[in-house]
Amino acid sequence: EGAALLCAQIGAEHFTVDERENFKKCVIQPFIGAYLAGETPNPCVLCNKKIKFPEMFTFADSHGAEFCATGHYARTEKCGDSFILKKALDPAKDQSYVLWNLTQKELGRLKFPLGIYTKPQIREIADSAGLECAHSKDSQDICFVPDGDYARFIERYTGKVPETGDFLDPEGKRIGTHRGVIHYTIGQRKGLGISAPHPLYVCDICPADNTVTLGYSENLFSRKLTASDVNLISCDSLEEPVRVQAKIRYRHPAQPATAWMTPDGTLHVEFDEPQRAITCGQAVVLYDGDVVVGGGRITGAEKE
Repeated sequence: EGAALLCAQIGAEHFTVDERENFKKCVIQPFIGAYLAGETPNPCVLCNKKIKFPEMFTFADSHGAEFCATGHYARTEKCGDSFILKKALDPAKDQSYVLWNLTQKELGRLKFPLGIYTKPQIREIADSAGLECAHSKDSQDICFVPDGDYARFIERYTGKVPETGDFLDPEGKRIGTHRGVIHYTIGQRKGLGISAPHPLYVCDICPADNTVTLGYSENLFSRKLTASDVNLISCDSLEEPVRVQAKIRYRHPAQPATAWMTPDGTLHVEFDEPQRAITCGQAVVLYDGDVVVGGGRITGAEKE
């Protein structure tokens, strides 16, 4: 509705494409499956790869459009015969982390006009043009879970109440009962319902045994991780170890690390310093300064 209103204001055509069934199949169902498997997925990354960009380009082709523009805070740049993806100039709004799956073909057709501005500047431009969207609220949550309660959404969607199980301490001793693995993510402290002399955190989730292991902050640190479903943007391969800065979450500052790939396609990242709460299902994104090298889906972490 907001897009339709904006198009009416500026005299642009507005189209709606119904992707609801495709979205359920390609985003919502894998999202639920990941939580049931003890992971913490990033549905925005999956949506970009499976829905948003491929369907946008299909629509563009059917209407004779050469380029597509989106409101992501990121930048593209031509470098020789290829294109690179770069961070936005506004570090507080940079969204390059969720765009690591983009291919050279897609980058060659994409425009990110917001990438050279800050959010206040964009609001000022929109306000000076008399656009109502200048004062719209920022969207922070996952679009299909606006209240942020993932577990309740999964229960509602599947019609199933998760099975309770055992909380374990780091030695494997039972210390309580959890409400179902979908209620927990690595590093979580709140909502555990366990009394202890020191703060406890979720350190491991094992759906096969229906157990959740709790420990202390020091039990959350890992120096190494592995990732699959790798996409490289600014290089052809990582056969030899390269120095990078790596982000393990959207809001996580990039950290110095060494990255390489093995012949089976697995990405390995070793950080200079141990990182807290590396979480399976999230993305690890590699940077060379402002340039996105590539990324992958985290599949494991080696605890200190």
